[in-house]
Amino acid sequence: MVANDTSPAPLFSAERIRRRVREIAAAIEQDAPAETTIHLVGALTGGFVFMADLVRAFSRPVTVDFARCTSYGSGTTSSGELTWSLEPRDVHGKYVVVVDDIVDSGRTLSGLRAHLERQGPLRLRAACLLDKPARRSCEVAVEFIGFTIEAVFVVGYGLDHAEQYRHLPYIARLP
Repeated sequence: MVANDTSPAPLFSAERIRRRVREIAAAIEQDAPAETTIHLVGALTGGFVFMADLVRAFSRPVTVDFARCTSYGSGTTSSGELTWSLEPRDVHGKYVVVVDDIVDSGRTLSGLRAHLERQGPLRLRAACLLDKPARRSCEVAVEFIGFTIEAVFVVGYGLDHAEQYRHLPYIARLP
């Protein structure tokens, strides 16, 4: 795809993202016990593109589920309490990887991890394509990180601004 005049310039190219997704899949497969099915729980909505590509990068069976929760409600500041609109199924005894597009404050991922941990998974990990450690307001483990970025606003590859730019095959910084 060729960027048009209204598309922001790439920060991470589509090819660089493809390579990094394959590396993350390999690292997850190495971490997961042999003969174990990897169970992915995708955080909607932004993480769907990353998760789709990650699923295709595995060389062994995977199962998938989704979660949609927020700690922001209609505001721009996290309340610290999760509101669920889609809860994942039980993960008891499974090797689970939460898949998200970006970890920013860490509150939503922290809450999702706590929710899943209470169900007794075999092992619980998180894979986030982008990490913004400068914006972290709570401690949260992220075992598999695609790229670490500064506290900038990015779009593309599933990430949006006002529901625009999700279609871009690369990640770009908005001016």
